[in-house]
Amino acid sequence: MPVADTSQLISGVAERYASSLFELALEAGAVDTVSADLDRFQAMIDGSADLKRLVQSPVFSAEDQVKAVSALCEKAGIGGLVGNFVKVVAGNRRLFAVTGMIAAFRRIAARHRGEITAEVTSAHALTGEQEKELKAALKGVTGKDVAVSVTVDPSILGGLIVKVGSRQIDTSLRTKLSTLKLALKEVG
Repeated sequence: MPVADTSQLISGVAERYASSLFELALEAGAVDTVSADLDRFQAMIDGSADLKRLVQSPVFSAEDQVKAVSALCEKAGIGGLVGNFVKVVAGNRRLFAVTGMIAAFRRIAARHRGEITAEVTSAHALTGEQEKELKAALKGVTGKDVAVSVTVDPSILGGLIVKVGSRQIDTSLRTKLSTLKLALKEVG
């Protein structure tokens, strides 16, 4: 299956699961709680190479994935809707798309609150203070409250890549180095 088809498949799966979770959270009046639990689960994935491997690898059985995520959620105090959601996702062999599901849930919740979403790629996890400053700067530019969805990608080396709607601002060190390399080739 070509890469584009795979990413579209994951995106479609992620949107459907996220929509279902959002409807349940809205019905239960727990959108903020679910958002916080999903953020904690995403932070666990971002902070553990082993968990990332468990989530992404098709080698693990659904049963193994359910046992592992159940134990992790219990240890982290993630229960209720999110705990059950993660177990269902693992049991349905869709754990590979859980990061996309979390991002889709954030977008849906932000839309519901009248916010816009900024997708941010950073070389390292942002601190709470950095995220707060980024939200304030984006609010100043857009004039609206901005929900930030952060993805960590060490390959950008430094800086940020920020997407808001169709606009993208790329201040990554990787892009700056590529631009410099190209400029040096043209000079020489």
